[in-house]
Amino acid sequence: MGGKVKMLHAELEIPTQSRKSVLRIYRILYGAFGPCNWWPGDTPFEVIIGAILTQNANWSNVEKAIANLKKKNLLDPVKLHNTPKSRIADLVRPAGYFRQKAKKIHIFLDYFKKKYDYSIEKMKEQPADKLRRELLNTWGIGPETADSILLYALEKPVFVVDAYTMRIFRRLGYINSKDKYETVQKLFTKCLTPEVSLFNEFHACIVALGSNVCRPKPLCDRCPLSDKIFCHRRP
Repeated sequence: MGGKVKMLHAELEIPTQSRKSVLRIYRILYGAFGPCNWWPGDTPFEVIIGAILTQNANWSNVEKAIANLKKKNLLDPVKLHNTPKSRIADLVRPAGYFRQKAKKIHIFLDYFKKKYDYSIEKMKEQPADKLRRELLNTWGIGPETADSILLYALEKPVFVVDAYTMRIFRRLGYINSKDKYETVQKLFTKCLTPEVSLFNEFHACIVALGSNVCRPKPLCDRCPLSDKIFCHRRP
């Protein structure tokens, strides 16, 4: 591919070459990191709770909170919904903002019971755009959390954008610091075939690159993209 990738802005008039380059980035990252088996979780419901807990938290602390819930046999929607918020807060304390997150979990469970009678399968029957609207209308669930639930728990082809995505693709020149979540998400949905497995592994590879290599102070000499994709290496 080589050469400087043209900066893409909110209008997202994506050249054919740029469409191909996004897919090539995925293939290079998958060769370096994949398969990543992300999102870790024994059940779709565990993945949902993990998506809520991971807001403003690192994954190692989320794992501790999930482990606490498992020890008390509370990774069941009915049991968890019947547990006082104060008790949930104590158990998810390692994930930070524990009182807010306990409230978010309870409000999600209110919605989950009212709309789907605690059934993941009933949720999966609904179209992704409908579920996304419902999730975004649920207090405490923003775009990244909603899309994580849709992709990883409900197996809908929705691309998840996180801070790693923003950092990496800003440095690669595909987006700028002013681009919003939906604009960045469109970059991927316009460049890639909407497949659950592809979106799953691509985001997982982005997490691997962002956490291990493309850090706030990047380790460019270790980057699998450094000699294949022109990188602006911005902070």
